[in-house]
Amino acid sequence: MHLKTILRASLALAVLAASPLGVFAAADAAAIERALQDFLGAADQASAAKRVDAVVKSGVSLDAAVAALRRGRSYSANVGRGTQQGHHRTFDGVEHNYTFVVPQNYDPSRRYQVRVQLHGGVGRAEPPDATRVGIGRLPGSADEISVFPAAWANSLWWQQSQVDNLLKILDTLKRTYNVDENRVYLTGISDGGTGAYFMAFRETTPWASFLPLIGNMTVLGSPEVGADGELFPGNAVNKPFFVVNAGRDRLYPAHIVRPYVEHLMKLGGDVAFHVKGESDHNTNWWPEERADYEAFVDKHPRDPLPDKLSWETERVDRYNRAHWLVIDRLGDVAGQSTLADSNLLHRGLEYDFGLRFSSSIERGRRVTDAVANSNAYRIGVRTGDLIVEVDGRPVQTARDILDRMQQWTVGSAVHLVVERAGQRQALQGPFQPGEVESPAEVIFPRVKPSGRVDLARHGNVVEASTHGVRAFALLLSPSKFDFSQPVRVVANGRTVFDARVEPSVATLLKWAARDNDRTMLFGAEVNIDLTK
Repeated sequence: MHLKTILRASLALAVLAASPLGVFAAADAAAIERALQDFLGAADQASAAKRVDAVVKSGVSLDAAVAALRRGRSYSANVGRGTQQGHHRTFDGVEHNYTFVVPQNYDPSRRYQVRVQLHGGVGRAEPPDATRVGIGRLPGSADEISVFPAAWANSLWWQQSQVDNLLKILDTLKRTYNVDENRVYLTGISDGGTGAYFMAFRETTPWASFLPLIGNMTVLGSPEVGADGELFPGNAVNKPFFVVNAGRDRLYPAHIVRPYVEHLMKLGGDVAFHVKGESDHNTNWWPEERADYEAFVDKHPRDPLPDKLSWETERVDRYNRAHWLVIDRLGDVAGQSTLADSNLLHRGLEYDFGLRFSSSIERGRRVTDAVANSNAYRIGVRTGDLIVEVDGRPVQTARDILDRMQQWTVGSAVHLVVERAGQRQALQGPFQPGEVESPAEVIFPRVKPSGRVDLARHGNVVEASTHGVRAFALLLSPSKFDFSQPVRVVANGRTVFDARVEPSVATLLKWAARDNDRTMLFGAEVNIDLTK
């Protein structure tokens, strides 16, 4: 046979042999792409979870799946802009309506920050009109998506129904608009500010920072408020806070709120606390605070995979996760760490004027005890006196008295008018209080035992200090861990895991379906049982 003929025949055989394989590879690539797009195009978390198996069965590699999830879905320009309305049912069947505002110049190729604003006055019996819940009250920058949920007596900001509502809203927005997952901020006014504290203590993962305005975290400790479960101030250290309170606020005056905000700072929290000294319970100060507020927001994007975490919870069916940490079982174990109780407020030395009141007697104006040899006693106040004026101003309640006392400085003149045996007497003298060590105050009531885990990651080594936890899981991101090397977990000074971890597409997609987050992907789980 001629050489050219032989070469021609061999080439033909090679083409025939290669063609079926080439067609098969192309079909696999197309199937993988379809499965990934179906997953990314899911309408909600439940639908995405149902599509995980199809993606796994497509044979996609871990690297390819990670790359596709980081790129995310393709966003349409044909979406609603301006003021939009949304609604859904939460897990408990309650219908929730909300308003959101999208920039008119929305560009699907850009990522947009989201600001969720929680309104005040949540005690009303019926849901408020979702088209009027604070829209435009705190105008922000033009390039943000603003969200205005609604709360009422049957669905308060500090209840599971609202946690589910807010998470559903974020998930829906992220599936329609190009949201910057690391710039999602939670702002609240009055009851909404209190709700922002609740989310920081219970559901921190999706938020970049918390911005409670004229709110008060201690409201959540009252049984009448009905907060869902127990509150853990130490959980606030995971995110920054921008807090504003007013000096003349009749509900939550700044001097009452200050010790608790400063407590978050002492725990290690990044907290900016601004006091509007002459303001009452309103946001009339917004124009003068807006620049600082916007600068804070700009400076504090979320770290989706922080190297340090601290989380405490009393339950493991919800509120048991912070980013890449999941607490699975509670209970004491041998060798656990002793961790400082973040629920104890240590006030240290305080001034004591020497007056004791009872709010149930004469609205708190009747002196139930003038401590012997105290500053008040030396001025002339006696047990049984009725305080009627302080520094020339009539007082009607104990709060009025305390508000005036907060203005005193050591050495300043004190002027009181008391009613004693039906006669009024004017008393005066210098403010020279004693200093007393205040006992530690329990901030929130405790009913159930809780567990806490503090984490610090150094490369492939994770150090954990635990108390009241029997088992927890670590979610490992390919952005932070080198899966070609062993992962070591040291808990309470003891190595509890030291091995190579095999990442999987199934694990990657399980968490991607839940989180819907291009910047927070997990390729493997390490389950730690501290009882072994």
